[in-house]
Amino acid sequence: MTDHATTPDPAAAPAAKEKVDTSVPASARIWNYWLGGKDNYPVDEAAGDAYAGAFPGIVTIARSSRAYLRRSIRHLVEVEGVRQFLDVGTGLPTADNTHQVAQRSAPEARIVYVDNDPMVLAHARALLYSAPEGATAYVDASLYEPERILEAATVTLDLSRPTALILSGILGHVGSYDEARDIVRRLLAGLPSGSYLNINEGSRGTDPDYERAQDAYNETGAVPYYLRPIDQITGYFDGLDLLPPGIVSVPLWHPDDSTTGEPKPIGQHGGVGRKP
Repeated sequence: MTDHATTPDPAAAPAAKEKVDTSVPASARIWNYWLGGKDNYPVDEAAGDAYAGAFPGIVTIARSSRAYLRRSIRHLVEVEGVRQFLDVGTGLPTADNTHQVAQRSAPEARIVYVDNDPMVLAHARALLYSAPEGATAYVDASLYEPERILEAATVTLDLSRPTALILSGILGHVGSYDEARDIVRRLLAGLPSGSYLNINEGSRGTDPDYERAQDAYNETGAVPYYLRPIDQITGYFDGLDLLPPGIVSVPLWHPDDSTTGEPKPIGQHGGVGRKP
């Protein structure tokens, strides 16, 4: 299928407003490096290699998170019938971005990406190629601005119709758990009944080596990412109806034929909930 830029948003192909700082590592670029992407710099590779040296399993976590995202989006489209997606904290484009997975099954799907990292903004064009039946758009906004995100999303999405909210590996950057829950609550408040919340986050309680490595990374002065207990990740879904199998380690969420061997739990948990 040939992709076409078919977004109604006049700011669909924005230019970066801030200079990308290549002197310090950035979490989005390190994650891109672990996923095998090319949108990173030597400083990110060095930080990623140092982390992987202390905890080699981080590459498995990054790629398992991405595989979960692919499976869960496909489930939302093919089983739940979702045709609108609001992906907040998009990160750098890699293989199988949200619109590619969704439109592979439903070309008419509409997707809005949200991020405020200048590196992501500089690569936004890669996120704005859509099947002609659907649409994609990019919103330059902070996770801490839920109402602004929702308002901007209405240019592309009809928020009177069910929409899937995707928060993948972003809430751990919010230092306060109560604030992270409030952000989720405010975003969901703008979505109608029948909408879905799709979250996967680094977790505590499964892999002590991962926890030690992440705690050490947070002490380096880099932008921290906080692993949270599984019950706190579950708490993001309060008031929602969890789809089976609930909140589980991501390799265990509907593994498919692409899964090699018996899925094993890792320190990354997620799930999907439906708004009543």
